[in-house]
Amino acid sequence: MSFEGKLFERKINEECGLFGIWGHAESSRLTYYGLHSLQHRGQDGAGIVAKIGDELIRSRGKGLLTEALTKDMLADMKGTTSAIGHVLYSTRETKSSAAIQPLLFHFEKSSLAICHNGALVNATSLRSKLEEYGSIFQTVCVSEILAHIIKRSRLVTFLDSVKRALSQVHGGFAFLLMTQSGMYAARDSRGLRPLVIGKLGDSFVVASETCALDTVGAKYVRDVAPGEIVTINDDGLKSDFFTSDRSLHVCGMEYIYIARPDSDIEGVNVHTSRKNAGRILARESPTEADVVIGSPDTGISAAIGYAEAMGIPYELGLIRNRYVGRTFIAPEQSLREMGVKMKLSAVHSIVEGKSVVLVEDSIVRGTTVRHIIKLLRDAGAREVHMKIASPLYKYPCYYGIDTPSPRELIAHKRSAKAITKEIGADSLEFISEEGLVEAVGRDLCLACYNGDYPTHLQDFAGIEER
Repeated sequence: MSFEGKLFERKINEECGLFGIWGHAESSRLTYYGLHSLQHRGQDGAGIVAKIGDELIRSRGKGLLTEALTKDMLADMKGTTSAIGHVLYSTRETKSSAAIQPLLFHFEKSSLAICHNGALVNATSLRSKLEEYGSIFQTVCVSEILAHIIKRSRLVTFLDSVKRALSQVHGGFAFLLMTQSGMYAARDSRGLRPLVIGKLGDSFVVASETCALDTVGAKYVRDVAPGEIVTINDDGLKSDFFTSDRSLHVCGMEYIYIARPDSDIEGVNVHTSRKNAGRILARESPTEADVVIGSPDTGISAAIGYAEAMGIPYELGLIRNRYVGRTFIAPEQSLREMGVKMKLSAVHSIVEGKSVVLVEDSIVRGTTVRHIIKLLRDAGAREVHMKIASPLYKYPCYYGIDTPSPRELIAHKRSAKAITKEIGADSLEFISEEGLVEAVGRDLCLACYNGDYPTHLQDFAGIEER
């Protein structure tokens, strides 16, 4: 099978948001508010599973949170004591309502709710093996794969079954599970996907980002460690590990693009790291200009850092329409292009006749940047110099970012000079890998920039083009 054919087989590839709370009388409403603060991580569907007495009930729907979960749905969850929730970014293969999480499974004597963020590098192998053993799948979700493995484990305790199951799944992931007796939170062995623990009164909260803790008034406790599984129940919180092979390599794109700027990941504030990247860009590739502007919203922090370091005025030269979604995570190219046209406008009085430094968080496919440069030129910009607060994005991600094939990546097999011409800029420069690591202040997964994947790719071994 061809390289592209194998990549096309990759069916499970999501970047989503998780929130859960145990032991609170307003658990379903707090989960709703927590998910609202994580809406940037997924806009295609949302769901909540809540515990009422010894019963787990679910509400879910397509679209933004306000569309997916109505007031009537939340009213039906009144009286819940614990809940987990999920916002979905769907891929081409996960558009059906059945893929909206949390998934809920009912067994003879128990129930299990489960949701995830991220992707597995051995999902295809695991699914095939489970089907051979008689498992029947209703969705292509990673969460369903884990549920089948847990059910087949049949160990003495549920925790042991979950640990065994987690030791068999590989990739970048965060999982939230809930039964009638407890909530379980787990993070992959490399810490690629973020997951944090907070406390609200006597209740524990788990979320993809700290911004969700702030929204519900919870106090940050700590990040879930790589390879850790945390059990939360009426007795409190207990920590365990499902693997001894652990190291921390947070996905670089979490700091660059995905996470909200007011979130902290592993003790590092996202806005601060982006601003640091702008300062380092100024050091590595200084350009004299009349004005610095940032591409809304994720390029603004780096633009401020660049402007401060260069002593050039920072201005709001681009205005974003807040009612249009993020184009990078729009699943289809035609929708991404339309979204770019709708989402931004240039401020003529700021850029007309000016030499402009435009700071962007990243260039992935190139559609957005190309259109922004045209916007600025149409508004009268004399020059447009691009500064990118991440290295050249050359390789596909197998851990949860929707970049399914190299041919969709503008930097794959293209030089910065070739990209400059293609996007219509006067110049184009990227931060170095070393500069990005310095900006964040810790080791990162930079596989999408250098092809150095922190795990064995298993189902994709040998197919990534170097």
